[in-house]
Amino acid sequence: MPKVTFIAHDGKRSEVEAKSGESLMLAAVLNKVAGIDADCGGQCACATCHVFIEPPWSALMPPIADNEEEMLNFTAERKEYSRLACQIPITDALDGLTVSMPDGQH
Repeated sequence: MPKVTFIAHDGKRSEVEAKSGESLMLAAVLNKVAGIDADCGGQCACATCHVFIEPPWSALMPPIADNEEEMLNFTAERKEYSRLACQIPITDALDGLTVSMPDGQH
């Protein structure tokens, strides 16, 4: 199973194992990662699973769909590499992925 590391705004790291095919958000929720609330249950309707995915990992992500783009526009801390974890499917190629979370999510 791919391993993913979530880094909270305060630097706390949470390494989790994720099943290929599930979303990055679900991997966080199932492993009780603080800062990923997933209020909408992964429906791309709340942005409470906002993460930053830096290069080179960002090149492996699917394109941002219109609904994700709209939700990201509501986040206070949007950056160039902002994504919603509910829209990122885990694949074996993402083994070792590290994502960070904005200060507003804790």
